[in-house]
Amino acid sequence: MELSRRTFSTLAGTAALGFALTGSGGVLPSRTGPRVVPTGPPPAPPVADGAVHTVGHDRYSLLVDGRRLALWPGEMHLFRLPSPSLWRDVLEKLRAHGYNAVTVSVAWNYHSPAPGSYDFTGVRDLDRFLRTAADTGLYVVLRPGPHLGADIDAGGFPGWLTATAGRARTTDPTYLAHADEWLTRVNAIAARHLCTRGRGTVLLYELEKAPDAAYLSHLRQKVRADGIDVPLSVPRSPLSGLHHPAMAFGGTSWGWLPAPQLATTAYDSGAALGEGRQPTAALAPVHRLGQLLRTVPDFAKLDRKTDLASPGGRLDVEHLVNRDTDSQTYVVRNDSAEAVSTPLPRAGIEVPVNVRAGDTKVLSSQLKLGGRTLKYATAQLMLFVSAGRQDIAVFSGRYGDMAQVVVECPEEPTATRLDAEPAWIYDRGLLRVTCPLGVGELARVKVENGGSDRPLLLLFADDTTALRLWPYETPSGSVLVYGPSLVRDVRLKDDTVHLTGDTTKLTGLEVWGPRGIEQVTWNKRPVASRISATFSLLALKPLPGQGPVPLPALDGWRRRAENPESEPDFDDSAWVNADKKTSFSTTPVPEGQPVLFADDYGFHYGDVWYRGRVTDAEDLASVSLAYSTGTQGLLMAWLDGKPLGTHRMPVPDAGSARKGTWTATATFDVPEKLRTRDEHVLSVLVRRMAHDGDDTSLDTHKAARGLTSVSFKGASPKVSWRLQGAAFTDPVRGPLNNGGLYGEREGWHLPELDEADDWEGVKLPRADRRQGVTWYRTGFRLAVPTGVDASIGLTLDDDPKRAYRVQIFLNGWNMGQYVNDAGPRHPFVLPNGILRTRGSNSLALAVLSDGTTEAGPKDVRLTLLGASAGGVTVENV
Repeated sequence: MELSRRTFSTLAGTAALGFALTGSGGVLPSRTGPRVVPTGPPPAPPVADGAVHTVGHDRYSLLVDGRRLALWPGEMHLFRLPSPSLWRDVLEKLRAHGYNAVTVSVAWNYHSPAPGSYDFTGVRDLDRFLRTAADTGLYVVLRPGPHLGADIDAGGFPGWLTATAGRARTTDPTYLAHADEWLTRVNAIAARHLCTRGRGTVLLYELEKAPDAAYLSHLRQKVRADGIDVPLSVPRSPLSGLHHPAMAFGGTSWGWLPAPQLATTAYDSGAALGEGRQPTAALAPVHRLGQLLRTVPDFAKLDRKTDLASPGGRLDVEHLVNRDTDSQTYVVRNDSAEAVSTPLPRAGIEVPVNVRAGDTKVLSSQLKLGGRTLKYATAQLMLFVSAGRQDIAVFSGRYGDMAQVVVECPEEPTATRLDAEPAWIYDRGLLRVTCPLGVGELARVKVENGGSDRPLLLLFADDTTALRLWPYETPSGSVLVYGPSLVRDVRLKDDTVHLTGDTTKLTGLEVWGPRGIEQVTWNKRPVASRISATFSLLALKPLPGQGPVPLPALDGWRRRAENPESEPDFDDSAWVNADKKTSFSTTPVPEGQPVLFADDYGFHYGDVWYRGRVTDAEDLASVSLAYSTGTQGLLMAWLDGKPLGTHRMPVPDAGSARKGTWTATATFDVPEKLRTRDEHVLSVLVRRMAHDGDDTSLDTHKAARGLTSVSFKGASPKVSWRLQGAAFTDPVRGPLNNGGLYGEREGWHLPELDEADDWEGVKLPRADRRQGVTWYRTGFRLAVPTGVDASIGLTLDDDPKRAYRVQIFLNGWNMGQYVNDAGPRHPFVLPNGILRTRGSNSLALAVLSDGTTEAGPKDVRLTLLGASAGGVTVENV
């Protein structure tokens, strides 16, 4: 992945690489210790140790117990991974790939199904998440909103808030009463995990971004009153530059969670780990930068100097300096469409630096590497550690790039080439080492003497090889591991280093560590090893990998049609009367008509049904149904059980992709044979998708969803309406799981359903042609071996000319919506824990078709997204 200017800014933020902050960035006097904190070792990885810790900041970095911390947080959304045991998997991967913190967003709508009702158990157990973060050695940046954005329904506001008085994100007392209640519940949990009290690792608390200064002041006071004493990050403040997070794990926008603008359930754009917890193209630059910030203290205190001009002006070169150590950093960007190779004489780099199109390099000069000084390098320094009897520096970059590293040596050193690729020459106090990156995987050069009594080991790696290098801090000293696809944990005991982690293929194992380490175990099994020429433990045999995991074919399907609500004799007596005259919605209530907005009657998520009793309707010629939905909403109508037709909102284009509320009027002609009737039953199904967010603080989340008004042509009938949405909030899966389809209300999506004779056996593909909903169910068993982490998805394929969409239910969990004729296509990730990887599973598909084409499903199959030997212990949800 090229590290473009935009990507680099996203990954590093401004101050993560020390870009000097201007304005009011100052020290928090009560907790920072000395006013001037020099460059030095970072604090040890955080633990819930019971000790009091001080947390502050200046314009360079955070300060923990008087030590500089270059905060490098990866963002993940708790609500996008509804499998608590997988939280540990993701957090361990974050720490291994260089992150030292996790930014966790906590969504109000995920925890609150109704006013005054809050649930922090099961998949919503925030306390467990914070404990797990501490166990994995990660700081926490907490983001509880109240408004999040985060591309979720209503920006994180609960559905019930759309039907309440008070303007959101202001000091309106009605809104504040609700928001304060939410914060009280979240803060009570957060206060038990504050780094300052030694009870956890919550290091920062981020307030929402809002334009109302008085509202932000209220949030500040509320959070402090609730006992939160860590620094508060306020948008546009100096502190908020200090922890601009990279999206580390995207996750799944399952159920009715996604914002209306999201086209897929996958939330992987720019994420280092994909929806299936697998590496993405973004991981390599994240890994390199994270390890650099974690192991080189100079990067926590950088000032910006005058930018440099490159020869020909083809590269942008930003110049940064650490005034304590006089080390220099150059952020070199190529925003052109062609690769550039040029020396940077004003940076003291006299040999060509290769920067590919759209790429960025972070280069260092005059940087202390233990007892030696790096004069310059044309490859990026990835990490520097002191392990046992030597120092180790790793330089990395794109495959095939020629790296040159120049080290100052007042005397001629003893340089030993331990692999075939590197070459070196000593001339006039400088040792010049060159190496093509990645050609022989990891390349090694050992430098001894030459003015320092401590050996320096230079390692050269391309992106792929760099992803197999794992630095780790232990109480006894630093450890560096090379080989496995993931190292989760490193423990030293007596003369043995105990490693846990994952492998995907046959791989070697090499470990550098403190003196006295003579043995190594991998996932609790001894590994035969020898001492190498670089003082590492080198495994005598490769570690085993993990081959493909066989998956069963999906067959044995059973089918059942629904939507009895469209029939005129359907009993709707238990439905809610649409009799309200006023609404708190931003959508006006049509004069002379009742409120039809679904939220006003307590139906906030998924589909909603309407049934209208129409009288005095003789000579009725047409019906016009105005409705309001999120992106790609639709409406279906029946009159006296006869389909009138389907209306769909248009597929967004580039100009309307961020539009959150869509409105339209669907007009249907009444069939001639029905026009003589004086009474009718008008049935309407609205798939309203999601609520708009409130990014502009204009209550846009309160825009109506569902029918908004109804008009007739040819007659002036009277109408009385009833409506029905989701029948109940699932106590395990939460309010965002269920909608208002008949099958959902009857439990057809649940694994414990007893399929009676009403379900007919069928084979796929299907070629039904009807307007409405048809359900398909099957079961399957998996037998993934213990100790294997298999990420599995569900793939649906069909001719895009067939118009239908599918709600996917795995073991009762709504995993998202597939739109066959609109795309985009991708496997739907089935998170382990919800998916029983060793046991029985039920799969239900609710197919909604408009009757204009034959409707599926056609090809439905399980897909292996990745597998490794290792993983974490998974608990069934």
